[in-house]
Amino acid sequence: MTYRLPPLNALRAFEAAARHMSFKHAGDELSVTPTAISHQIRGLEEYLGFALFHRLTRALELTREGRAMLPKVREGLECFAAAIESTRQHQTGGRLLVTSPPAFAARWLIRHLPSLTAGHPELQLHMTASLDMIDARDAPTVLRHERVDVRDDETPVFIRFGHGRYAGCRSDRLFSPAYTAVCSPRLLFGMRPLNVPADLRRHNLLHDDSIAELLDRPTWAEWLQLAGVGGIDPGAGTHFSDPGLVLSAAIDGVGIALASKPLVEGEVTAGRLVAPFDIVLRRRQAYYLVVPEAVADRPTVGVFREWLLGEAGKVLQD
Repeated sequence: MTYRLPPLNALRAFEAAARHMSFKHAGDELSVTPTAISHQIRGLEEYLGFALFHRLTRALELTREGRAMLPKVREGLECFAAAIESTRQHQTGGRLLVTSPPAFAARWLIRHLPSLTAGHPELQLHMTASLDMIDARDAPTVLRHERVDVRDDETPVFIRFGHGRYAGCRSDRLFSPAYTAVCSPRLLFGMRPLNVPADLRRHNLLHDDSIAELLDRPTWAEWLQLAGVGGIDPGAGTHFSDPGLVLSAAIDGVGIALASKPLVEGEVTAGRLVAPFDIVLRRRQAYYLVVPEAVADRPTVGVFREWLLGEAGKVLQD
């Protein structure tokens, strides 16, 4: 059977413009200009032989024909999407967009990636780091990720640091970091050795101020109180606006930093950092793999989830 259909892009433009009642918002959604949306709809109207919108001075209004056509167009686009999605269910390849907190990406995730890429070369990983993946201190316990369009080629997954409750998503707890003091081995065995926590009064304290307003981050004041050490100004020392700079300074012997043990395990294993004291601060927050329900059953997600939970399990066993 031969189907005489207008261009698919024109139908998508019509559906988006009718949903938003705006060429501009439709253009934003489809990543084209409002003028392009207008041209596509004008071409569709010429193809059909009737108008779909009344173009008012500052608004749009569907015509009678547009109102009658919209439900069927929307149903058709959803059928297209469902057909494509059913095909994807049997494919393990594809683009996987992973967004995670910057420190997690740089200090943990990237270090573990070789085993994933070696075992699943068919995955096209696209890594993004964002502070938005850290729950705000005073945020509600239920957050929402933006609506996912199953017609997109990319499969988005998120790694968040927070409380783990996100509406419309499936969440898997990875691990909760324990924070401890770390420094260069040169400081540990230098002219002013670190034998007991009180020895910190002779050293420079390093502070990460990058997300102080977002996260209930452990502080030197808490660590010193837990260690039973007084007489040290917990706010003194060198402050940084980037967690990567804090660890770089610690590695270079500038001072002593509070760091998440799982995120510095690579530096400790390599001998670039040491943890001189067995004193840790813990938080209720944890890292979570968060996947929108719309894409949670894709094979690509299943592969990544199985691998990530396996790697996270090794942290829990330490």
